[in-house]
Amino acid sequence: MSDLKTIKHVFLLGIGGIGMSALARYFKSAGMEVCGYDKTPTPLTKELVSEGINVVYEDRVSVLPEFVSGRGVNPEALVIFTPAIPKDHQQYNHLLSCGYRLWKRSEVLGLLTKGSPTIAVAGTHGKTTTSTMVAHILRHTGVNCTAFLGGISKNYGTNLLLGNREISGEIIVVEADEFDRSFLTLHPDIAVITSLDADHLDIYGDHNSMVTSYRQFAGQVKPTGTLIYKSGLPLGDIPVKSMTYSIEGQADFMATNIRVENSNYVFDLTHNGKTIPQFILSWPGRHNVENALAASAACYLHGIPFEEIKSAMYAFSGVHRRFDYQVRNSEVVYIDDYAHHPEELKATILSAKELYPGRKILGIFQPHLYTRTRDFADGFGASLSLLDELLLLDIYPARELPIEGVTSEIILNRVTIPAKGIVSKTNLVAQVLKSDASIVLTLGAGDIDTLVNPLKSALETKFQITAAG
Repeated sequence: MSDLKTIKHVFLLGIGGIGMSALARYFKSAGMEVCGYDKTPTPLTKELVSEGINVVYEDRVSVLPEFVSGRGVNPEALVIFTPAIPKDHQQYNHLLSCGYRLWKRSEVLGLLTKGSPTIAVAGTHGKTTTSTMVAHILRHTGVNCTAFLGGISKNYGTNLLLGNREISGEIIVVEADEFDRSFLTLHPDIAVITSLDADHLDIYGDHNSMVTSYRQFAGQVKPTGTLIYKSGLPLGDIPVKSMTYSIEGQADFMATNIRVENSNYVFDLTHNGKTIPQFILSWPGRHNVENALAASAACYLHGIPFEEIKSAMYAFSGVHRRFDYQVRNSEVVYIDDYAHHPEELKATILSAKELYPGRKILGIFQPHLYTRTRDFADGFGASLSLLDELLLLDIYPARELPIEGVTSEIILNRVTIPAKGIVSKTNLVAQVLKSDASIVLTLGAGDIDTLVNPLKSALETKFQITAAG
């Protein structure tokens, strides 16, 4: 299949994933029949159902939609799967035995972006925020833009922004995922690489192999395109035009004079010897200044003037579960964040310390994946030791089976602060309410998000306050 012109039906295995659900919404908007499987109902799958997308939760061949239920291949049907689907999955194996090619999300994105101007944002962290910022700036400045995002934009309440397909010049923004080397299906006009910290070592084996894949991604930028990357990343010789950005030193795009004013991060942007003052980022976190700089560089290279970028940036509301205020008051602040890598944890905790100096910070962390916990136990211990108090949940396994000897204890034993412990989900709220910390962080990429509303309600009741706006 070289294009999607013959497709009328789409079935997605793992439809509840943030990237997969964006594809489901896209194909539904194009008038196709869209169905999918996921193992449990979530707020996101319930939203999909409300939008007219059928979701099944049983792994049985008998519940497959009619367009893929027979023997043989329906040439008008597209089947997309997430690598997190286990290899003994009944529907997965039935579709393979029928002769279907099962497409990864990234491969479908490769088809969708083929022939369209594309901005792709990659990096072990920062890519969701940066790609959402890029999409917001383009939308805010009137650019015809479709964006496939890895998070829910708080400005638009969705992970999919739709442009006008009937008008030429539509630009596509994609979050380019390095998991399973997925991003190597893309050939962007503008690519951004935000970071290269070790991650997904269960896939890559070691950090050098991961860096090699990023170098391949850099080499896939179109010959007329540009790579934008954080200054200092070990990308070696880059075969296309490239530009750097930095919040700490010399680069093609620099954020300088970074400060906090009225709880907002403010910075000046310098490029080609010219400084544009007073970029105001109402969404907190010093690491988000770096993300904003990368997004600004990408949009500037697409032709958006800096003054328009600055105006759009001020109107940016953030991404769900990225430094996401749940409760904000003089007595208590509760922030929820998706951070699940040691560097992400460090950035989130240090941002909270910078915004709320001298206040006691309690962090609740749910480790994500046994392999990541094993590979980065020392890093997790160091980052979480920046807290004043820590509560650790059990590891969220996602796609993995347990590994002997790998539990949350191996992180706990490496944390150097005395106020630390392991807590169950059922006891979490009670434990948090016992703490005298005035800053509370929930951190992790698993199902810790299901605890956010109960914890938020409990804190609001304890302090008799209203939620953050």
